[in-house]
Amino acid sequence: MSDLPFTLDQLRILKAIATEGSFKRAADSLYVSQPAVSLQVQNLERQLDVPLFDRGGRRAQLTEAGYLLLSYGEKILSLCQETCRALEDLQSLQGGTLIVGASQTTGTYLLPRMIGMFRQRYPDVAVQLQVHSTRRTSWSVANGQVDLAIIGGEVPAELQETLEIIPYAEDELALILPAFHPLSKVETIHREDLYKLQFIALDSQSTIRKVIDQVLSRCEIDTRRLKIEMELNSIEAIKNAVQSGLGAAFVSISAIEKELQMGILHRAIIEQVVVKRTLSVIANPNRYRSKAAEAFIKEILPRFASPGWQQITMHPSKAKTETIKAAASNPLES
Repeated sequence: MSDLPFTLDQLRILKAIATEGSFKRAADSLYVSQPAVSLQVQNLERQLDVPLFDRGGRRAQLTEAGYLLLSYGEKILSLCQETCRALEDLQSLQGGTLIVGASQTTGTYLLPRMIGMFRQRYPDVAVQLQVHSTRRTSWSVANGQVDLAIIGGEVPAELQETLEIIPYAEDELALILPAFHPLSKVETIHREDLYKLQFIALDSQSTIRKVIDQVLSRCEIDTRRLKIEMELNSIEAIKNAVQSGLGAAFVSISAIEKELQMGILHRAIIEQVVVKRTLSVIANPNRYRSKAAEAFIKEILPRFASPGWQQITMHPSKAKTETIKAAASNPLES
């Protein structure tokens, strides 16, 4: 390690600066002083004999050499974390960490219930839940930063051969109305009724919004005729807006269980239209799979899955062996 022109601490600092966008915010995130961060970067640039940052702008901007070092540095740091977790596993499930990822809706309404059940069984395991977009979550699984994830969108094309993608459960997207809306008094509504409603929706670029539009189009509903009166950035905001009588919305059935029980929202049934999306479990078969992750897969996932779902097929010991072999041959590519 002494022969290398960089240290792990320097790689951590480089990653923090790239993530935070400035030396000061990077120093704050690492709980060190800004001069200490600047000194480490200066030493690193002197050791490598290349500039890593353009000093001209207000935001810390990486040079080409900086981006190259960052890409390899992230792999090195990820492998270090993986090594530590493998060593923690020697103590079985009396410790260790489980990192689960999720897209927005599943992370807000489904995963907390699953993690709660897991923590009851294994209170000594530290559990982290990372909730991001499907794309970002998929990359976190691919890079080994997350053990496994449950997503509602489509895995990026460039990762579909890398990740194991298993259909997990059907998530119904229900049409909700204010409890006092005239249509809440009828048993079913017709497709044409949708065009008379004022809708509250997520941003047009969100995964759920795209899924809803796709499913409605397959049901021969013209989404261009739907009157979108308001766009909000969270499911909770949409539910509150509907409850207040500002419009109708499509939301995951898992997000409105409490409101339906309390009678403050009405779930409308559309004649001959069922809006569903498929949730998937994703994992990286070539990454080390901890005992905590194995326990979550075997004991928790089946309790919330649709009947007949196929469990993750990659055998944990095989994943462990392949990771060790890859690390031995070329740690930068594992």
